[in-house]
Amino acid sequence: MIPAVPDFGIGPAPGPGRPDEVAPGVLRLTAPNPGLMTGPGTNTYLIGGGGELAVIDPGPPSEPHLAAILSAAEARGTIRNIVVTHTHLDHAPGAAALAAATGARVIGFGPAEDFAPDECVGDGWTLVRPGWSLRAVHTPGHASDHLCWLVPDLGLLMTGDHVMHGSTVVIRPPDGDMHAYVGSLALLRDARPPISTLAPGHGRLMDRVPEVVEALLAHRMGRHERVAVALSRSAEGTVDDLLPSVYADVTEAQLPVARFSLWAHLRALVAEGRANAVGVPPGQDTIESRWRAVSGAETLPMSLLSLSGY
Repeated sequence: MIPAVPDFGIGPAPGPGRPDEVAPGVLRLTAPNPGLMTGPGTNTYLIGGGGELAVIDPGPPSEPHLAAILSAAEARGTIRNIVVTHTHLDHAPGAAALAAATGARVIGFGPAEDFAPDECVGDGWTLVRPGWSLRAVHTPGHASDHLCWLVPDLGLLMTGDHVMHGSTVVIRPPDGDMHAYVGSLALLRDARPPISTLAPGHGRLMDRVPEVVEALLAHRMGRHERVAVALSRSAEGTVDDLLPSVYADVTEAQLPVARFSLWAHLRALVAEGRANAVGVPPGQDTIESRWRAVSGAETLPMSLLSLSGY
């Protein structure tokens, strides 16, 4: 049995185009891009006061969303910085138009495809402005370039796609990595001082942060063991061979996306010594590869990896 992901949401549900003040000096605007992967839409956050503002995750290219961001900022100050959590299409592409409209500097982990930040930053980098600050927390797994953004004075973490409200995220190899993701979750759970509130890229705010993270870890580990059992029972198979039994609890519409997370679980089993890609050199597998269970090997299960902050 795979534990469900509980609904830990607090505060108002996101509404496209409607500004919600979710914490002192922090405004949320939701892009009009609802869907299977984005839920109610991508959340953009404005932070600041005293005349200087930062925008976190400007979202997809959208003239209505751009207009909403500019309108919300007008009464609060001037947008000086645009920071992104990662470069996926529903989070970063809106940065170009917003930078053109405001002259703000774009900050991110690094360039990717059509995204080119003015400044590349990593874990611990801090943006300090009068009355507020933002600190980057590198959280690879969903994407290797993923940064969460912490408002230290509030204990508020903008999580992008690292943690979403009410659901798990897709891990899509080769850039996505299941063990890195689990380790990044443990990093949030064990943060000192503790993180008090999560502001996700999709959905409502969440408090009770350790419980949120533990629920996500339990769900992932339950799925991981189901993959291991399914592969062991079949001895050998492809992602598509294993998909119906491993993801029997999801909708048909979700299965094409679940394929990628299943691939990530199989790769994690290889790292644990519990599986091999058949006839493929290490690291050169694809989603079409065949996989074989390894019996009797010394393993390091993902449950131990997560507890150690792997």
